[in-house]
Amino acid sequence: MSITQETRQKDTEFDGVDAIEEALATPSQELIDAMRTIVGDIAVLGVGGKVGPSVAVMAKRAAEAAGTDKRIFGVARFSDVRTRAFLERNGVECVAADLTDDDQLQALPEAANVIFMAGNKFGTTGNESFTWAMNAYLPGRVATKYRDSRIVAFSTLVTYPLADVATGGSREDDPVDPIGEYAASCVGRERVFEYHSLQFGTPLLIFRLGYSIETRYGVLQEIAQAVQDGSEIPLEMGHASVIWQRDVADYAIRSLTLASSPPRRLNITGPEIVSIRWLAHRFGEILGKEPRFVGTETGTSYVMDGTALQKEFGYPSTTLSFMIDAVAAWVGRDGETLGKPTKFQQRQGLF
Repeated sequence: MSITQETRQKDTEFDGVDAIEEALATPSQELIDAMRTIVGDIAVLGVGGKVGPSVAVMAKRAAEAAGTDKRIFGVARFSDVRTRAFLERNGVECVAADLTDDDQLQALPEAANVIFMAGNKFGTTGNESFTWAMNAYLPGRVATKYRDSRIVAFSTLVTYPLADVATGGSREDDPVDPIGEYAASCVGRERVFEYHSLQFGTPLLIFRLGYSIETRYGVLQEIAQAVQDGSEIPLEMGHASVIWQRDVADYAIRSLTLASSPPRRLNITGPEIVSIRWLAHRFGEILGKEPRFVGTETGTSYVMDGTALQKEFGYPSTTLSFMIDAVAAWVGRDGETLGKPTKFQQRQGLF
């Protein structure tokens, strides 16, 4: 192995869960600078999910580095004690609450800035009413509670229809056309937040994400794992949009500066539309395995155009090359996973 290869491998390897969590929550200088312009405390609702801890801890670190005394609240049920310990160890004030209980919701601390991340995706089929309650009813209650705050509301690229990959992916002004109950409920979330933004004048940004990844979950991890295991990789969903979780967290906090009424929508994704076949072959080269495929590309996928994001904040700090090497190194040494598949191959909306 050459010195260059050794250096590259070292730079993209994480020696454990603590290392990846620390890296994902490290703020950029741009975020630290932005923190000086964001007035007031920040509440992260639904902080217990995959991305939430990175957002909350990064916000706390950025606030401290900026020399501000912002309080960062993390709200969730906290069924995972490890997540709560990570947050508290880093100065996030954890508030245990069931957001679907209106008394508990109304008792949450006031905050000038809210990042809304709560929602339900997996298990929608057969439990559609709960998904609609979480994704479309709850936002109205939150928007009423925090009518005087600035809100960044997480959403998803599946609010768009499947896009022709040759056109560069869905853009913010493209019409929504959800497939399935989950995607439809996410359009409901956007519309309910939009209604209350217009009603109350609440500054709002709809944060359409696709797809956040790190070493333990996401599109890249699933493809690398399939290559490593010799599993067949479906190609009907032949392309994907991906972005590293650290960049997602950074953009989520900085997007508070873009919130407006009427609200704005912003695609949060990397600059490339990535071929699944190409990714599998690249992982195969690194892992020394030959990928196996089933099916053929259809020409349409859930992919987005990130040009508007790049205009606001520049290119993501994490390159696709880094992501591939980091994920391959993690999978190659049988690193821990979150056990939460994205189901990115799903074309019928059945989550």
